[in-house]
Amino acid sequence: MIPVRYNIRSLAVRKATTLATGLGIALVVFVLASALMLSAGIRKTLGISGKPDTAIVLRQGSDAELGSLIEEPSVGIILAAPGVKNEDGAPAGVGEVIVVGAMEKLGAIGVSNVQLRGVTDNVMKFRPEAKIIAGRVALAGSDEVIIGVRLRGRFKGLDIGQSFDIKKNRPVTVVGVFETGGSSYESEVWVDRDVLRAAYGRQGHVSSVRVHLDSAAAFDAFRIGIEENKQLGLMAMRESDYYERQSEGTSKFIGAMGTLIAVFFSMGAMIGAMITMYAAVANRQREIGTLRALGFSRGSILTSFLLEAIILAFAGGLVGAAASIGMGFVHFSMMNMASWSEIVFSFDPTPAILGRALAFAGIMGLLGGFFPALRASRVSPVAAMREA
Repeated sequence: MIPVRYNIRSLAVRKATTLATGLGIALVVFVLASALMLSAGIRKTLGISGKPDTAIVLRQGSDAELGSLIEEPSVGIILAAPGVKNEDGAPAGVGEVIVVGAMEKLGAIGVSNVQLRGVTDNVMKFRPEAKIIAGRVALAGSDEVIIGVRLRGRFKGLDIGQSFDIKKNRPVTVVGVFETGGSSYESEVWVDRDVLRAAYGRQGHVSSVRVHLDSAAAFDAFRIGIEENKQLGLMAMRESDYYERQSEGTSKFIGAMGTLIAVFFSMGAMIGAMITMYAAVANRQREIGTLRALGFSRGSILTSFLLEAIILAFAGGLVGAAASIGMGFVHFSMMNMASWSEIVFSFDPTPAILGRALAFAGIMGLLGGFFPALRASRVSPVAAMREA
């Protein structure tokens, strides 16, 4: 077996080509890892929004809260269904209204949709994970709103003390900023439900009803109680399942696009690695002949040059993976097709994603180095010494 230090020395001698090929592989790994991190970030942001012991009720056939409409009298029937938890002598549930409003983005030309959630005065109790981090809670029945932390400073009027129109000529004032542990709620504006309903003509209706259950196991009884009442025309699902469906399409699209781009980039990187290794074989004919003359077999030569290509690719992969970790500090906003509103996501670097990216780098080195290594193994020691 040829010592590994021989391969490392060979790469160090060819600094220019080694650096160029390594950076190409690093770019591929960076793109792939970043796409996978964003896909994971989307699933994480929407995933932590839902809890297995919380159920959401929508109009039958609705894909999301935005397209659902439930009559106010049905809310009481939902809250009285089996399995609903009682807190302080009252059912633990809320009926909320969801609309989207077009808002002007700061630092960019154009507008984007922001989700407005019409909430009741017990919203902070129903969602204990929601914490005010600046300002104060909005007064019930007032034209005051609170905004998610990820919206702050991204849109015109979305900061404490500023005002914006939830609809034309219907201004509200921001009095607080809240966070919910990184969930999708942080990309919403919370408005008093009656104020929002009056502005959009939704009196007597809500978009969805959420309830806390006695336990996660109580969901089946709750669902049967809701869906067996055909007059209601409603459907129930676990909140965690609901948000998993919301994230599924977007996360798969981002992951697939990132992988596709990385595959195309990897072709160029593998060609670069192949050229580098072919050049190494051409310039080291005498070395290869000497190794063969010393008794190293063709298999040893093949393994050595293949290992050299993998080392090069893995080194580039480490650089790309290290650079991609920095994306964990980046927030990325995009349109969620399920809600037709902009949500701010973060990249989620995980050991599994970094491992997959490095494995991809190793595969690039293996594929890019195989044919040059095969050529090196077939060099005749007599012919190599004669050419030298």
